[in-house]
Amino acid sequence: MTATVVRGTNTKPAASESLVEVFASDSSLDGQLFVGYPIIGSAEGRYPIDAVLVSPQMGIVVFDLVESPARLDGYQDRQDDAATKLVSKLLTHRELVQRRTLRIPVQSLSYVPGAADRVVSNGNDYPIANANTIRRELAQFSWAYDDAIYHRALSAIQSISTIRRSRSTRSAARADSRGSKLKRLEDSIATLDNLQSKAVIETIDGVQRIRGLAGSGKTIVLALKAAYLHAQHPDWRIAVTFNTRSLKAHFTRLINNFSVEQTGEEPDWELLRVLSAWGAPGGPDRGGLYYDFCLANSVEYLDFRRASDRYGRDEAFAEACSAALGSTSNPRPIYDAVLVDEAQDLPAQFLRLCYESLDEPRRLVYAYDELQNLSGTGVAPADDIFGRDSSGRPRVTFDDSTATTVGARRDIILEKCYRNSRPVLVTAHSLGFGVYRDRPSPDKPGIVQMFDQPQLWTDIGYEVKSGSLTPGSRVTLTRSAETSPEFLETHSPVDDLVQFEVFDEDTDQALWIADQIKENLETDELSYEDIIVINTNPVTTRKKLGPVRQALHDLGIMTHLAGVDTAADVFFRAGQNSITCTGVYRAKGNEAGMVYIVNAQECHSSYANLATVRNRLFTAITRSKAWVRVVGVGDPMSALQEEYNALRAADFELRFRYPTAAELKQIQIVHRDMSASALKRLQGQKESLSELVSELEAGNIYPEDLDDELLERLKALLRPDS
Repeated sequence: MTATVVRGTNTKPAASESLVEVFASDSSLDGQLFVGYPIIGSAEGRYPIDAVLVSPQMGIVVFDLVESPARLDGYQDRQDDAATKLVSKLLTHRELVQRRTLRIPVQSLSYVPGAADRVVSNGNDYPIANANTIRRELAQFSWAYDDAIYHRALSAIQSISTIRRSRSTRSAARADSRGSKLKRLEDSIATLDNLQSKAVIETIDGVQRIRGLAGSGKTIVLALKAAYLHAQHPDWRIAVTFNTRSLKAHFTRLINNFSVEQTGEEPDWELLRVLSAWGAPGGPDRGGLYYDFCLANSVEYLDFRRASDRYGRDEAFAEACSAALGSTSNPRPIYDAVLVDEAQDLPAQFLRLCYESLDEPRRLVYAYDELQNLSGTGVAPADDIFGRDSSGRPRVTFDDSTATTVGARRDIILEKCYRNSRPVLVTAHSLGFGVYRDRPSPDKPGIVQMFDQPQLWTDIGYEVKSGSLTPGSRVTLTRSAETSPEFLETHSPVDDLVQFEVFDEDTDQALWIADQIKENLETDELSYEDIIVINTNPVTTRKKLGPVRQALHDLGIMTHLAGVDTAADVFFRAGQNSITCTGVYRAKGNEAGMVYIVNAQECHSSYANLATVRNRLFTAITRSKAWVRVVGVGDPMSALQEEYNALRAADFELRFRYPTAAELKQIQIVHRDMSASALKRLQGQKESLSELVSELEAGNIYPEDLDDELLERLKALLRPDS
């Protein structure tokens, strides 16, 4: 089994390349090799290690990479320094220590690919190896493999042991309580998988795209990547940006925790900026990337109100970015790297603006999940976003054969889900796509939306159990233990992981949720920050969550409406006993152990924009790290529950007939997204048509009164195949 190579950056490219080639060509070398990683804090400041191997056979090997035999002087001190600093870091992890001794050995080796065989040493305290002798030198190292210690050491070197911890300290007394189960879940998600490690550390000189389903770790990967780039290049100006303002505190906490654990220092927040996409004047706390671009290039800045007045609410940000780009022919570069989260909810013009804000080689990383798109627009192809050069070639390509760093990928897909259990994630996908939705009429599709490219199902971690992922064919899709780890669902019965509840009245819904939350806090040993209440319609959140908040208040439980009772950047009230209530937009990017989704009946059907409405439900469900309660009122909620019951009866497998190209086109037309003005216009036209039909039926108007040409055009549109 060949070792996994995670390729970062360092100042020794030739030796690094040679070392990577050794490990890539020898299947007997197992484990994970990190190049240009980790970076360790010391009394002298940040100390980057050239390369480190974590191996089941050898333990940990620290490499001193030497570009030329002429630079071997002092290699003994470098080996000692690197090994000592890494040992000191690992000794702070109690699970790796037994009676003051590290439970996994740390060896050191100087690797000089260009050295003559007579220069290298064999088996002494400070071994030196070249490309011919490195396998022999590595064979001298061994240890008594312990699977738990190996993975804990890997987690410690990745420096993520504090990243996924709860925001507050848990004090669960009972081993079988929800609080204890949640703690064990968080402790189990301790090590990044190989793809996540690569996405964090590997750096592309150019544009890199990270795609992944909800819960695959995109936000964590971006936060760690920002901190890693800042540690490696402390003089770079780096921006981390996003659509949901409540993500700011989350990103800041993740980046800060990783930086402190990795380097022992807090980030320089003047150079590493966490800022929203839009922004406004008023100081660093209100900054945004669009605002920075306007300021740097002396072009007109539009706030949301002025942009909406000029372009309409739906196109306000896209057109504001277009205007800013069009106002300068040679934009001034203001960043060395930009990382964008939630790209599916940001216009293509904004991504282009980020690209133009960068100095060469334009290091832009953007992450997205198409299914969490709440705007109905999605992420445009690279050609449409970044354009072509004067020769007609795309300015940005995701062809990895053109990457300047060998082994680094421009396009990374994270298929493994670490937040949602298999039942929770498949429920979200089933309802989001409408897989088990009944046809509303014989000529209308049941499925709400579907991938244009069938292979995307396997890209996001599904396996074909039977049938075929081809248009017109029936197919059964399932998730494996590899892409949906079993420990995420075995802590509780399936019917506790996901529950659908139907009520007759809003009051009954509110009282039930309040009683459940009271039990969560008093009996289940969950904390206030383990619970989120989400309303599915962002427009009605304040009104619709009122009864729930009142019911909780009557039980003596405090609540807050995120972004309304708090600053726009605040989601959880850290350290305060208050339940977070929120609309689905502000919930994006956040997560909790127990999620209550209120008024879910509004996601069953819609006059228009049903794909976007279903995506809201998908996004809300995937906020759950453990348990989700989908709650609603009336017959539409009963129908939604029936969809879930069909999925439950199918053992959480997706069984459907893949739409043909013609059917996909019909689905896209029927459930297409329409602006408020377009909806109003359509409604008026339908009313006019209804009045005309009524007049014809009543005999007040005769068909002969209508224009013959108009009648023929209408017949052709209504019966295109006749």
